Parts: sequence; structure tokens; C-alpha cells
Amino acid sequence: MNLHLSGHHLEITPALRDYIQNKLERLTNHFDHVIDVKVTLSVEKLIHKVEATIHVPGNDLHAESSDDNMYSAIDLLADKLDRQILKVKEKFADHHRAHGGVKHQAVG
Repeated sequence: MNLHLSGHHLEITPALRDYIQNKLERLTNHFDHVIDVKVTLSVEKLIHKVEATIHVPGNDLHAESSDDNMYSAIDLLADKLDRQILKVKEKFADHHRAHGGVKHQAVG
């Protein structure tokens, strides 16, 4: 998983970088096919905003969250991405298995 971090009006500290890496490691526990993750951190007045785009085979997932605290915004973002990854994984795994293949369908 390639992780690209960028900040608008914000310097990305090593502690913040480690926190984001640890939170996004949870995504690879669910789905191994994560290719690329781009995270943008920004501060607008008193609101901390985090946006992420994840590239998986055949799909791009995007989520954003904002909060008064940067760490809680990252937590919210990780939860949103986790739900999206599980949904993609479910679609990826269930492809043509709900009713069986054409060979295995009942004729009648």
C-alpha cells in the first residue's frame, strides 16, 4: 500500500504520519488489494478536515471527515473507509456466487 500525505495550511508531523499509518493499516487487514492511498489534511479556521482517496482494483473510493480535533477527524475517516472497503470486498467476493454458475442452475 502506497501512502501519500499532503497538508494544506498544516505541517505533517511524524506523530501525525504514524497515527494515520496505524489507522489505515486496519484497511489492509480487511482487503489486501489496496494499491494506493492519498490523504490530504487541511485546517480551515477551527475545523480540521481530512480527505482520502483509495485506489483498489476496478474502483476508487473517496471519503472525507471534519472535526474540531485532527485525531478524531482521522478516526472518523478510518471508520468511513473501513465500511467502504468491506462493501467493495463483499461485492468482489460474491461475484456470480449467489445463484451459482450457469452450469449449476436448475433447468425447469
